[in-house]
Amino acid sequence: MAPRDGRDAALARPGSPAGLSESVTSQEPRPESARAGASAVPAAPWIDSHAHLADAAFADDRAAVLERARAAGGQGIVCIGASVADAALARAVAAAHPGFVWWTAGVHPHDAAGFDAIGDAEAITQAMQDGAVAVGECGLDYHYDHSPRALQRRAFAAQLAIAAQQRRPVVVHTREAEDDTIAMLREAGSAGIRGVLHCFTGSPALAEAGLDAGWYLSIAGIATFRKWERDDVLRSVPADRLLVESDSPYLAPVPYRGKRNEPAWCAYTLRRLAEVRGSDPQTLGAQLVANARQLFVLS
Repeated sequence: MAPRDGRDAALARPGSPAGLSESVTSQEPRPESARAGASAVPAAPWIDSHAHLADAAFADDRAAVLERARAAGGQGIVCIGASVADAALARAVAAAHPGFVWWTAGVHPHDAAGFDAIGDAEAITQAMQDGAVAVGECGLDYHYDHSPRALQRRAFAAQLAIAAQQRRPVVVHTREAEDDTIAMLREAGSAGIRGVLHCFTGSPALAEAGLDAGWYLSIAGIATFRKWERDDVLRSVPADRLLVESDSPYLAPVPYRGKRNEPAWCAYTLRRLAEVRGSDPQTLGAQLVANARQLFVLS
């Protein structure tokens, strides 16, 4: 998620699992390193299903970031609006890069205490009508509890209702809230709502619940970390339910861990997925592109 309300972007990413925190440095990778990172792996295709591309971390070189993403095999980027204000910025980035960048609108669970059941709901609904491809980033985060849990559930339920009404998928953040997430996910699935559990680090039970509901699991650079312990999940998810994401500017994959992340480095996460699953990166990447296009109805 993008830091807001004065929280410093150099802090560990608020949504990352315990023991796997990732810092966003104030120094961007040297251009030579970034270009090497994009070209050091085969240019298998991918769509970055979750990037905070409108974040201030990219203010000085967003065009170059997009160029590197294309060079690394990127077929597109879903730019996340984790607040109403973020969504407006995400929309502007998408408008400047039609057919390659798309945008979403929602309210992150960290900010659920301030969720306006009328104003925010109307703004998110309007965003869907204006071309946003998904509701979110929304969900539940019981690790930090920046917002009371009851208010998180209220904001999440309201955004699920918007997704149902507007026939849009949801982008869901969940951390240490598996029981409530599973319960709300099952109810949403029964109502025909589809979505993605982004930056998945959860249990097999959560993965199974998501798959049973018809949802997707999105894998971020955490899967390349030494402490990653969910290869069983990476192997068990059907290929047609997987997505890949950067969650940039957070969670840069190995070998760039600790740097400002960028979409081009989805290539490393894709390669890791292919290795674990015993798949060809080109074949798996093409499937993941198709999955993203189907979930978000991208054109």
